[in-house]
Amino acid sequence: MKLRILNTSEVRRALPMPEAIDAMREAFSELARGQAQSPQRLVIATQAGTSLFMPAYLPTSEALAQKIVSVYPENPARGLPAITGLVIALDPNTGEPRALLEGGALTAIRTGAASGLATDLLARPESRIFALIGAGGQAYDQAQAVLAVRAIDEVRIVSRSGASAEALAQRLQREGVNARAASAREAVQGADIITAVTDSATPVFLDADVAPGAHINLVGAYTRDMQEAPAATILRARVFVDDVMAAAHEAGDIIKPIRAGLYSTNELAGTLGQLALGQIPGRTSAEEITIFKSVGLAVQDAAAAARALQRAQEAGLGREIEL
Repeated sequence: MKLRILNTSEVRRALPMPEAIDAMREAFSELARGQAQSPQRLVIATQAGTSLFMPAYLPTSEALAQKIVSVYPENPARGLPAITGLVIALDPNTGEPRALLEGGALTAIRTGAASGLATDLLARPESRIFALIGAGGQAYDQAQAVLAVRAIDEVRIVSRSGASAEALAQRLQREGVNARAASAREAVQGADIITAVTDSATPVFLDADVAPGAHINLVGAYTRDMQEAPAATILRARVFVDDVMAAAHEAGDIIKPIRAGLYSTNELAGTLGQLALGQIPGRTSAEEITIFKSVGLAVQDAAAAARALQRAQEAGLGREIEL
């Protein structure tokens, strides 16, 4: 049995952002049509972090995979990435393992691609100013996703210390992007698109600073006790999620307003898959605020792995080992 192994750089070469966004469009569409098998992810918490086990099968995309990803917030202090993992892709016809892909890069790309898809479907076409709150390991791909679907003139980046925001701004500048570090208020005021990718337990921007017509991607706050958006913003926006059950179970941005008696899942506008299929309306006016709350689903990993493996085989990327 042969197994193809793709490291971080090979995953990135095999899965450029436009390809990843297209794969997410297919994955969420299959999910909305009821074709996907995607059990709720298994979460195991240790004293230092959390490991998640995420299997999924997409019959139309011929994608069968299992991801194991670990989130250990103190890892950067040890010189290690906060998010590590791997994805094993299986042949859906035989069940044989086909490939082992580095999971950190795949996770960052597919998470960014979901925001890119949501931005493409919900942000105003004329959007030009992008505020990115959070400059950690997933921030670069979040920026790439928005840049892939909108003609952005200015990227404003926020981080707690400012140092990582400046570093990311310089990286984007080297790629020809007009990017700069900013405070949260400077970044959000007047922004057309806002992406938050943090582990904050409290809102990272003020509701009063969100301009009419803004689109917001809430990517961090991956536990019940985390929160990136003020409840007031959730209440006055049309909120879309990747999966209603997952959001109700894990997304602090949704759960906290519900706990306070201010909101219910019945008020959610729908899912990204329904939106991609045209089953529900997206933006209804230029002044409306739209939100995509991402939890992260195994179907994304399966679709991304299948697409990356296909491109890797075509380009001869990675190396094959005999088991």
